[in-house]
Amino acid sequence: MTEIDANIDGLVPAWLTLPDIAEEFGVEVTRVRQLVKEGQLIAVRRGENRALHVPADFIQDGKVVKGLVGTLTLLKDDGFSDEEMLEWLFTADDTLPGTPAQALRENRGTEVKRRAQALAV
Repeated sequence: MTEIDANIDGLVPAWLTLPDIAEEFGVEVTRVRQLVKEGQLIAVRRGENRALHVPADFIQDGKVVKGLVGTLTLLKDDGFSDEEMLEWLFTADDTLPGTPAQALRENRGTEVKRRAQALAV
């Protein structure tokens, strides 16, 4: 495990495997892989078998958390790597309050996107 992996592992409270998400969504695993490929979800390899995992906070009520896709697009456009996006989304921001990932789950996506846009400046 690299240093950033350990850091992200410490920041993200819970993970789901792609089959877990497929079951929750009621779709095939290939559909979840497609969401990752399209940049609608971020998956990282972790654990002994290096299976792909997605932060559990990205999934809510059987779908991708509202506002996540747009936020990921903004961060990617700002030149963030997947690891940097995860770090930003799961690092506490006193002005939010909480983490950007928590704010998205609480339907405060506008605030999160505003902050993501400000990073590009």
